[in-house]
Amino acid sequence: MSMEYSVPIYWRNRVNYYKLIGGRCKKCGRVFFPPQSRCPYCSSDNVEPVSLPRIGRLLSYTVSYNPPEGYKLQTPLIIGLIDLGETRIIAQLTDVSLEEISEGIEVEAVVRKIREDRTAGLIHYGYKFRPVISH
Repeated sequence: MSMEYSVPIYWRNRVNYYKLIGGRCKKCGRVFFPPQSRCPYCSSDNVEPVSLPRIGRLLSYTVSYNPPEGYKLQTPLIIGLIDLGETRIIAQLTDVSLEEISEGIEVEAVVRKIREDRTAGLIHYGYKFRPVISH
């Protein structure tokens, strides 16, 4: 299955896949993810990009044993609702077993392989969240 991006388009947009960037509405002050040109809360177009924290707390999660095409090698696929303070996001969890995961744990954003598109010759990287490793 070929993804929607060609190699040149993916390469030009690669910075957006590695940074955790949201939007902040200058009218209502709300922070949201993913970034959009209009605020999803008040519809203002006065929006600025904002870097989101890379550390958050896992509020809830779900496990898929039958993930979509392109994610089959990542079974079971763990998706979590992450509280980043000013906003919440949904993201894939990584580097954790089902026995180790629990609601309330502290998690951090890391860059990992998301999927492969062998037809286009692309390996997609992006952020996922893993439990914070205490030293």
